Amino acid sequence: MGHRTAAEGSRVLLLAPFGRDADSVHGLLTKQGYDAHICPDIASVAETLGDKTGVVIIAEEALRSDLAPLRTALAEQDEWSDIPFVVLATNRHGRSGSAELARNRLPDVVTNAIVLERPLGLASLVSAIASAMRSRQKQFELRDRLAELDAGRQALAASEAELRLIADSLPVLIAFVDRDMRYRFANRAYHDWFGRMPEDVIGRHVSELAGVEGMKARADAFRRVLEGETVHLEMAWPKLDGSPREAEIRYLPRRDARGEVDGFHVFVLDITDRKRMQQDLERLVEERTAALTREMENRSQTEAALRQSQKMEAVGHLTGGIAHDFNNMLTGIIGSLDIMKRRIAQNRFDGLDRFMDAAATSAQRAASLTARLLAFSRRQSLDPKPLDVNELVISLEELLRRTIQENISLRITPSSSGAFTVADANQLENAILNLAINARDAMPEGGQLTVETRTMDVDEAYVANRPGIEPGQYVVISVSDTGVGIPPELLDKVFDPFFTTKPLGQGTGLGLSMVYGFARQSGGQVRIHSQPGLGTTVSIFLKASPSLETHGEEQASESTPEGDGQTVLLVEDDPSVRLLVREVLEELGYKPIEAEEANAAIGILQSDRSLQLMISDVGLPGMNGRQLADIARQHRPDLPILFITGYAENAAIRSGFLGTNMQMITKPFALDTLAEKVSTMLAGVRQP
Repeated sequence: MGHRTAAEGSRVLLLAPFGRDADSVHGLLTKQGYDAHICPDIASVAETLGDKTGVVIIAEEALRSDLAPLRTALAEQDEWSDIPFVVLATNRHGRSGSAELARNRLPDVVTNAIVLERPLGLASLVSAIASAMRSRQKQFELRDRLAELDAGRQALAASEAELRLIADSLPVLIAFVDRDMRYRFANRAYHDWFGRMPEDVIGRHVSELAGVEGMKARADAFRRVLEGETVHLEMAWPKLDGSPREAEIRYLPRRDARGEVDGFHVFVLDITDRKRMQQDLERLVEERTAALTREMENRSQTEAALRQSQKMEAVGHLTGGIAHDFNNMLTGIIGSLDIMKRRIAQNRFDGLDRFMDAAATSAQRAASLTARLLAFSRRQSLDPKPLDVNELVISLEELLRRTIQENISLRITPSSSGAFTVADANQLENAILNLAINARDAMPEGGQLTVETRTMDVDEAYVANRPGIEPGQYVVISVSDTGVGIPPELLDKVFDPFFTTKPLGQGTGLGLSMVYGFARQSGGQVRIHSQPGLGTTVSIFLKASPSLETHGEEQASESTPEGDGQTVLLVEDDPSVRLLVREVLEELGYKPIEAEEANAAIGILQSDRSLQLMISDVGLPGMNGRQLADIARQHRPDLPILFITGYAENAAIRSGFLGTNMQMITKPFALDTLAEKVSTMLAGVRQP
């Protein structure tokens, strides 16, 4: 906004009481856009002075009157106000000093004056007035700036007062310390902590309050905060009366406009009560923990007693079932042998085959029962190999059809994608057959039997709700029926040994136990789902294999192979088994050398005697068969070794137990099985 139209300081006061000077100047200024006002005398000028006044034009002759009113009005102006005056002086025919004489006539309070000599030029007059008016506008700007600064100072003072009020009311020690370690701010809490009022703290060095020991204790914290790090520490800080107090101290660095640390804020809180409560809480927690520990120990003892009772009940159930089945089988064996012994003594050989078959059948049933027990306990000897589960299930179709009744429909549903795993094929076949038999027995009126294979990704969410299985990809073999189903209260017991839902005499109760043991020993799991009246599904989970490696299968001979005088070292601690195996080897044309324990066998291995094969029991007293095999390889690196085992925990997984040129057969074994295995291992062995 220009000086001619400004809200303040735009009016021109004109005092020229003689002649036509007033009218002439007024007309010129009006044409130039000024707000000009003619005053008749000095008193009128004095009365009109104010914020609207921009400049006063006064003729020299008017200054010869009484100037007291003007002097008084000017003295009453604000300190920032300095109204400019333009004096129209009379030129005294070229005499020097006319302008100075006219200026001296002004009151001494006028410090901003311009003297123009008449006659006036328009340009000079307008220029002088414009300069004076601009000077006047700057005064108003200065006034406004001063007003703003004053308002800011008042606001700052009010803010500081409010901050001080807040800081003094908080139960926290608050201060600011500069880089010279001198206090620049301190709140009233310093009186409680140090006995000094805030005004007595400001300007002092920290050491004057903290003391030598206090400075040492805080030296590292001071260094870190001045390097720009926020520091937090807790320490003991006794009160002025010496009573204990715990303090929590925080040092927060402050940075200037350049980002450099120029000091730090101090916040100290009394945490004595909090520490005491924390200690009380810790004590209560310790006491409660001790009480819970005692309670858990008592509960553990009670649970241990309960588990022992349940274990003894399960053992009684198990041994009772085993005794019942084995007594039946032993009756068939012993009875048949007694009859054959009597008839042989009487030279009656007719009909002996019937009793021999009965004894063999009972023995095979006993061997099958033992195998199921080992499968349940996960101690059977497995021979896992890469396996195409789809192919295995399809190959069982004919056997399954012969197993079920005509009123049961069989459906085989192989996986549309590859279903490969690493498992013992014979044991998996037995597991599927067991499940199919259970399904058949659950559908006396007929129904649908489905054997399905699929692959499944087991994730963390599935594992979280179904313990006993690890995340990963699995091949799942499910056997489903539409039979009578299993009540919910019995589902948790179906894998217990000798537990069966079948009528008395129609099941041993080891089928599902064997399936469960095989799956767990193979690194998998078994899941069962059943609804009464709708049917049951049992699923075997086996870890998937990315591909199938083919292995050549051994071709069975049509007749029992015989030896050609090869020497075989037989190591077996059981006399009856050693006698049987020796007789079998001699019958087959081999030369057996017997050793009843490992130390005797080591002597033979260290000798110069010619040996083409070693047959060793796994479960020898003292040193086991695998350890003996390692010693044998030290003396005879190429010696084939055949293990025979009824049960050995370390031999449960053959692939991890057997070494190069080692094989295994499981007791009881048929003569043909032993002969085939010995012949296979001796094939290509050079005779001495």
